Amino acid sequence: MSKKEYRDKVIIRKRMIVVFSFLFLAFCLMFGRMFYIMVYQSHKLKSLAIDQWTSEVKIDAKRGRILDRNGRELAVSANVYRVDLDMNTLRDTMKEKKLSQDEIAEKLSGALAMDKGEVSKVLGKTLPGGLPLGSATLKRRIEKEEADKVRNLDLRGVLISADTKRYYPNNNFLAHVLGHTNSDGNGLTGVELNYNKELSGTPGVRIAETDRKSKELPYTISEYTKPIDGKDVVLTIDDMIQHFVEKAADQALKDNQAKAVSIVVMDPKNGEVLAMVNKPDYNPNDPWIKDMSYDELQKSWRNRSVSDTFEPGSIFKVITATAALGENAVSENDKYTCGGSFTVGKKIIHCWKTSGHGEQNFVDILKNSCNVGFASVGKKVGKENLYKYIKKFGFGEKTGIDLPGEAKGIIKKPENISEIDLATISFGQTNTVSPIQFITAFNAIANGGTLIKPHVMKEISHYDDEKDNKVIDKQFDISGDNSKQIIDANKASQLRGYLEKVVSEGGGKKAFIEGYHIGGKTGTAQKAGQGGYQPGKYISSFIGMAPANDPRITVLVSIDEPDPSNYYAGQITAPVAQQVFNDIFNYLAMKSDADSQDIARSMLKDVVIPDVRGMKKADAEKVLKDQHLDSESDSNGEYIVDMNPKPGYTVKEGSKIILYTGSTPNYNKVVAVPDVTGLSRDRAVAVFNSVGLKADFEGDGMISEQSVEPGKEVEKGTVITLHTEILGD
Repeated sequence: MSKKEYRDKVIIRKRMIVVFSFLFLAFCLMFGRMFYIMVYQSHKLKSLAIDQWTSEVKIDAKRGRILDRNGRELAVSANVYRVDLDMNTLRDTMKEKKLSQDEIAEKLSGALAMDKGEVSKVLGKTLPGGLPLGSATLKRRIEKEEADKVRNLDLRGVLISADTKRYYPNNNFLAHVLGHTNSDGNGLTGVELNYNKELSGTPGVRIAETDRKSKELPYTISEYTKPIDGKDVVLTIDDMIQHFVEKAADQALKDNQAKAVSIVVMDPKNGEVLAMVNKPDYNPNDPWIKDMSYDELQKSWRNRSVSDTFEPGSIFKVITATAALGENAVSENDKYTCGGSFTVGKKIIHCWKTSGHGEQNFVDILKNSCNVGFASVGKKVGKENLYKYIKKFGFGEKTGIDLPGEAKGIIKKPENISEIDLATISFGQTNTVSPIQFITAFNAIANGGTLIKPHVMKEISHYDDEKDNKVIDKQFDISGDNSKQIIDANKASQLRGYLEKVVSEGGGKKAFIEGYHIGGKTGTAQKAGQGGYQPGKYISSFIGMAPANDPRITVLVSIDEPDPSNYYAGQITAPVAQQVFNDIFNYLAMKSDADSQDIARSMLKDVVIPDVRGMKKADAEKVLKDQHLDSESDSNGEYIVDMNPKPGYTVKEGSKIILYTGSTPNYNKVVAVPDVTGLSRDRAVAVFNSVGLKADFEGDGMISEQSVEPGKEVEKGTVITLHTEILGD
């Protein structure tokens, strides 16, 4: 072989090796790519193919109902409609009818009252890889009228099917407890959020490959999963008691020009919340209030009874008293002297009554809500023991109530409690609590010493397929971690007796109802803010139980920022509690020691008798009628010359005033001095003017003391010195 031929063969061989190597490499790359696509991307590509050529419609389960304890519906799911798009068929329809995407968007937006741009956005959606979408949801929960408009468009590929919409038949009723759902039907707040899983059920799905006329192909992918309806949540709420507190809270908000009002009613024996209201509230049927920012909406939805905290003021004296009794640090006959203030370190702390309460026993300091006395009690108990009871009652921790957004409050630890802190904590300042925390703690005193987790869920249930057999899936269990004994039952009973005297004789008198044994405590706390307490801003509270010897109900009333001219809890909050108690007593047919006339009389408002002497008889009778007082007069003359009782005495509405007449307007100028303690300056002046007395004020704020005791008879024109101060008890 010649040298040239040998060289040509070598070159050919090398070229063949290069070509074969290239072909082998190409084969390997192609094989690797095919393996990657067929194995590793198989699931993804299959999903994309199914998404592109099939119609998938999610079928929501019917959301379970929310019921009150008596089976009354509070939240239900009404039948409405939804609009879904079979994109493949719709694209064919657009070609057949020579319609552009813009024209389709125009038609659909007009029928559904949607923004055209929003519809176009849905129509233009693609899969992640940019391929056309097989199906899409256009709008959920539309009424029949809108659904009919869409049907009349006669657009193949636009599918209308059944849907459900959450509906609250009582509108604002129990709004903050029930909460509401979002556009997809999932709970956003309240019970709707907390029990969303149970209420939602399990959605179903229909997947089908369709032909160009939206008919399922008999030989292709087709799948249907039936939805499982949500379960019913039965609440502990009694809708009649809720009605009472809704009415009372609305009236209190209006009467006191307050920022907010909250009322909670519970059964202390099992921790059931029978009623819970916050005013102002909102309508869960239309929670997205126009022109409100997101933060403002959140505030309107917030359940203040659970989520807000405050310094409790004198209602906290109940806890201090429990600690003192539990540690045997006090006895009923211990003596306390209140001179109106006391000094701790270099700080002077005032009692709400600056002139002082004088010498009192333990029951008296509770009945009179004496800050000086309770500071002394707190010192006897000691900061470690007081903190121990504060923790026992659950303060500083969440109660675990089955509602979202619960606040813990803030309590000071013993190592951070100064001598001043110990004094102020003892009468309700420094630490913060939530309404649900406090009524839960109070329940332990009411039920004999057991701290029970508060709850709004009574049971969760559903009906079997035959719809005639109720199945209970879950009930609240009071045993285990949901309850624990924290104080001695005898000590709790002793304190309940003292609290009954607070209502019958002390600062809670305006909550008293003849024949019923109500125990309770008022509290007026100035609101804390940055840099100290905020002038003119208070939270007025009342906590109570009935009957005091064996309580069946507990009630907490809180009025946030009432009119600063009349904020004292004994004047404004106790009467609200009285009305709530009375409504509940009648509803539950609770027995009374008094007859119906005495009970009705005790519920009437107190009225200071105005002076109508010297007036003509007709004018005098009109003035008394305007004050809701009856009158009876003789026929001896034209003018009123005397009256019984005398002007200035306090009587109940509807009381009869005897009028004596004569021929001249001359009369005896004697009047009784009215009781104006706890009133504002303006109100005190109005009362004094009605009987012809004059007032001389010392200090600023509410009337804490008067120089002449109520009921004493004096001459008209007498000047009475009224001591005023910023009251907080």
